[in-house]
Amino acid sequence: MAFTAEQLAGNSSFLMSIRFLAGQTRTMFDAGPRLARLLASHQRWLLTQTAYALNLEYDPRDPTSGFTAVRLTGRITAHKVASRNTVLAFIEELHTYRFIVHTPGDERRRPRHFEPAEVSHQAMFGWILANLAALDLLDGGQRAAFFQANPALMKLVQPRIARHCLEDAAWREPPEQVALFLWTEAGGLVVDHFMARMDIENAEPDRFPVGRVETRALASDFMMSRTHLQRLLAKAAQRGCVAWHDETRKTHLWLSRDFVKEYCAWQAVKFAYVDEAFEWAKAQIEEMTV
Repeated sequence: MAFTAEQLAGNSSFLMSIRFLAGQTRTMFDAGPRLARLLASHQRWLLTQTAYALNLEYDPRDPTSGFTAVRLTGRITAHKVASRNTVLAFIEELHTYRFIVHTPGDERRRPRHFEPAEVSHQAMFGWILANLAALDLLDGGQRAAFFQANPALMKLVQPRIARHCLEDAAWREPPEQVALFLWTEAGGLVVDHFMARMDIENAEPDRFPVGRVETRALASDFMMSRTHLQRLLAKAAQRGCVAWHDETRKTHLWLSRDFVKEYCAWQAVKFAYVDEAFEWAKAQIEEMTV
């Protein structure tokens, strides 16, 4: 049976899963920085997941189905995630960097269909695999191994995750402290970086050490301006999300326990949908092979 969000948030080991996934996300960023930035803000995460799901849901019998500008705009604007112009600019960016391509034969047709390039397929598969591996850490499960052995699960799992996450305000609208990072450009990368480096073993009652943070190097690494990063950290410090061990020099950072708790509770919503989609898809596959 799949974990619920409440069970995950209340699991003392869930923080280890969060840290593991953050580390995997950083590895994916290093392998493809420009593509990884598509998930670096929550708005882009929702756009990317929804677009990919639309592609997988394409029905040849229904020419209006699949990943088109109209379909993506309709789903995204219905939940007030982004404006029509933002969606169209996002599609144009994906196409410019060849993360999506026109479906063969659709270049001059209307509606024009898009589909992910191979690099995008690999990235999405890797993202789901990493989430399943993080869940396996909690109960010793074999989700990741089963997913790798049955790649056809992708067509069932990803659209279900994307739909549930888009429709649930608990995930679609992050809590205040989390939103401070996740609604900003590259903010998701910054949080993942801090979570991956978080020292759980030497945590204090109200904080988790992160270690030395060089803002100039970090900003360069994530292709963002140093000024933007410094402003983001200053706002986070004002809200009590982060603080510096040495306030004058600002080199060693820590995360507040309240922020980490809020972040874990928010992530638990998504993880629960990942687990539910996997269990549902697995049951579908097993039923077909009986």
